[in-house]
Amino acid sequence: MITRTLLAALLLASTAASPVLAKERRARPPQEPRAKNVILFIGDGMGISTITAARIYDGQKRGETGEENSLSFEKFEHVALVKTYNTNAQVPDSAGTATAMHSGVKTRIGVLGIGPAAEKGVCRDALAHPLPLLGEEVKARGLALGIVTTTRITHATPASVYARSADRDWEADSNIPADQQVGCKDIALQLAEAQFDVALGGGARSFYGKSGGGRRSDVAADLPAQWAAKNGGVVVKDAASLAAAPAGKPVFGLFNADHMTFMAERKTDSSEPTLTDMTAAAIARLKADPQGFYLMVEGGRIDHAHHAGKAGFALEEAVEFARAVQYAVDHTDPKETLILVTADHSHVFTIAGYPQRGNDILGLVVAPVGRGEDGGDGTSPVLAADGKPYTTLGYANGPGAVKGERPVPQTGIAATQQALVPTGGETHAGEDVALFATGPGAARAHGVIEQNVIYSIIRKALGWEK
Repeated sequence: MITRTLLAALLLASTAASPVLAKERRARPPQEPRAKNVILFIGDGMGISTITAARIYDGQKRGETGEENSLSFEKFEHVALVKTYNTNAQVPDSAGTATAMHSGVKTRIGVLGIGPAAEKGVCRDALAHPLPLLGEEVKARGLALGIVTTTRITHATPASVYARSADRDWEADSNIPADQQVGCKDIALQLAEAQFDVALGGGARSFYGKSGGGRRSDVAADLPAQWAAKNGGVVVKDAASLAAAPAGKPVFGLFNADHMTFMAERKTDSSEPTLTDMTAAAIARLKADPQGFYLMVEGGRIDHAHHAGKAGFALEEAVEFARAVQYAVDHTDPKETLILVTADHSHVFTIAGYPQRGNDILGLVVAPVGRGEDGGDGTSPVLAADGKPYTTLGYANGPGAVKGERPVPQTGIAATQQALVPTGGETHAGEDVALFATGPGAARAHGVIEQNVIYSIIRKALGWEK
């Protein structure tokens, strides 16, 4: 029997203990590890159909059927779908989408680093509505910064790291209309005046005047030399000089007057570094910084090949892109490096028909044996209603559009795939793209997200945002 005295003692003991228990209940979970480094890989135009076709193509290059293959980044544990629209466009462009990833704000099609209230092509609007730039914050916080691309380094995606512009085409000062030269700097000048540790790509012509083979208004202009003098940096123009550039100094590489050479057209004695070569050089230099680094790597010519209606070129670029990702995985510490792989937008690129398992992804559709309505015998190409064969890969629009009687389609890596709607260049598409993530903070890549959330994923991983 419990006496009143004993009951009172028990109640007192329970009350005295409750603050301790409450404190234990309020104990915070272990803090999520922060990333020291972040690498954002952007496969320009690398929609999900491109990833699927590229994995098959990659496997078939090794003599496999291909469907069972996985590209390097497809092995990452965390995946999300990303909505790519611009504020004024259902189907986006690279300027608006890349700005979303590097500023945290969705904006208009065709502009860089400025808010949606700014009208495209209006300098004063650009000056009045600047957005934060991740590249600027990286340097302000003491981290190393790298930018790598196979396009002109003043092109939309790489420019989103460091530039604000009312028009993505204002790559050199000669591109800015006379009535808009009221305080806005061209994109090349902004890079030359920016702080960075590594910048590698094409597009030399925007940095030089006529005497240097460029198109700047000042015939003697030499922005890379000015940058090097100011920053103690090294300017390199080929793979050999990149490899020989002294460590510990910032490096600025311009390897082509325009975009860099397609992998499918690359000669064995090419002086240009590959995307993997540039990624390797960037990582080797940036990882020496004890504060960490941010690196953006763009496989930009996937997009250009699609615009030309050349699926084989696009897939070759995507395979090289995946190779660069694998290099980054193999040469960084997974405990301290967040690696994100995504696309800025998709393309109207299709994988169609009923080709049999292992069918040449760049070839004609050959149906499996027993595919009744297609007359599949496992050997002969399937014929369309017009009596002609057709390819597995095609486009909804583009330069390969059929006019009049449909010809027998081209096949192989250099083929221009047939398309439906005739347009000068094949267009972007509006469906979601994928985001793959591994490393500290990768778990935030899940579900269906807005594209500007990628900016927050990066900043949260680095501990800059809660």
